[in-house]
Amino acid sequence: MFGSLGALILLAVVGFLLYANIGVMAADPDDLAAVRADPSISLTDAGGAWVMAPTAGAGDTGLVFIPGAKVDPLAYAATLAGVVDDGVTVVITKPTLNLAFFDLRPLSAFTDLVPGIDAWSVGGHSLGGVKACQLAEDADGLVLFGSYCANDLSGTELPALSISGSQDGLSTPQKIDDAKHLLPADAEFVVIEGGNHAGFGAYGPQAGDGEATIPDTEIRAQITDVLGPFLLETVPQSQ
Repeated sequence: MFGSLGALILLAVVGFLLYANIGVMAADPDDLAAVRADPSISLTDAGGAWVMAPTAGAGDTGLVFIPGAKVDPLAYAATLAGVVDDGVTVVITKPTLNLAFFDLRPLSAFTDLVPGIDAWSVGGHSLGGVKACQLAEDADGLVLFGSYCANDLSGTELPALSISGSQDGLSTPQKIDDAKHLLPADAEFVVIEGGNHAGFGAYGPQAGDGEATIPDTEIRAQITDVLGPFLLETVPQSQ
C-alpha cells in the first residue's frame, strides 16, 4: 500500500516538474539581441535574476519585475528597455520552477542585488503580477501588466499602476474591472487599445489570447510612456 502511494506521489512530482519546465515560452531572439546590443543598457545575470541597468546616468529608482507563468524572464527585456533608458534599474526575477507562486524569496532578495536605489516598485505580468501584489507592502509602488491582485491592498496608500490590453484574452478587461476594488482607491488604470496579453512581452503568441490590432513596438512605446513617469514621478523617493 505504502509503496503504491509513494509511487503515485513520485509520478505526480515528476509530472509537475515536466509541466513546469516543458513549454516555457522563449524570448524572441531578435528582440533580445537588440537589447544586448544597446550600448545604453547593461544586462547582467545575477543568478536568481537578471539586472538591467543604464550604463550611464543611473538614477535612484528601481523596479523588481516578475514574469508571467512559464515565460522566459528575458522575454520582458525589450518591453522594459524603455524605462531603463529613462534611468530606471530593473531586476527581472527568475521564478522557481518558472511559476511565480513557487518563488518564496522576499522582495529584499532582489532589491539587495542593486544597492543605492532609494525607491523600489514591484511589478509583474499575468501570474507574476498576482505575485507582485503579495510583495507590494514591502515596496514603494506596484505595477501590473495584464494582471490583477488576489489579495486586498485597498486599505493602503501604495501608488499603483495597472496597464492592460483591450484585446487581452487571458486577463480580460472584465477580470481587470472585477478586481479593481482590491487596489488602492487612487490606483491608475491605463488600457492599451489594441493590445493583447502576449504583447506585454516578446515571446510570440499565447494560447487563449486575443489578437492584437497594433504592433508590439507600439504596445511597448505606450508602456514606456506610462510606466516611466509613474516610477520616476509618482512613486515617492525614500528619504
